[in-house]
Amino acid sequence: MEKITLHGQDFVLHPQRAMYWVQQEALLLGDLHLGKGAHFRKAGIAVPRAVTDQNFARLRLLIAHFEPKRILLLGDLFHSDHNHVWPTFCEFTHAYPEIVFELVPGNHDILPPAAYEQCAMVIRPEVYVVDNLALTHHPLADDDVPEGTYYLCGHVHPCVRLVDAAGSSMKLPAFFFGERGGILPAYGEFTGCAEVKVRAGDRVFVLAEGAVIGVA
Repeated sequence: MEKITLHGQDFVLHPQRAMYWVQQEALLLGDLHLGKGAHFRKAGIAVPRAVTDQNFARLRLLIAHFEPKRILLLGDLFHSDHNHVWPTFCEFTHAYPEIVFELVPGNHDILPPAAYEQCAMVIRPEVYVVDNLALTHHPLADDDVPEGTYYLCGHVHPCVRLVDAAGSSMKLPAFFFGERGGILPAYGEFTGCAEVKVRAGDRVFVLAEGAVIGVA
């Protein structure tokens, strides 16, 4: 794990693709994409059902480790239309009545309001300001960042390419923190990633072999 301070707020970066916000006692997750495996199986693509089980198992471990009071989901909680994974997620949220589950909606969050109520989810605005941080799903243009805040988002599924002395390279999922905002790696197991460009002053932490490693 690594610790980082953003705009005066303290965070712990966890290798299970999560951030813990110390002052808020909150766990931040981006892009779970629950049901994505089922969505692809419906289209005839053989995706193992164990992918969903792994997502929930990792989340249980994170809850046991941090004991958060809040879980803030930065969009794309569920991949598409309703399927069998949603009742499983509702069972999961109801198993932790001491935690407030909160969703900052993303472009894939298209279920009707009653579905979120069923899971005891609190729906927040698309740009949700807490203290001096703005939580959102999509990256914000500079003019759209609320005054006096630093934003955190998902959506991009960031990764960076590392190149060794021999010229061999690999892409690894990453936490990315720029001047005005930061991007969380996708939490979901079956998500893929998009390479981001790193500029001078950016801070980047890759995820590899169960560790969080600062590379910029």
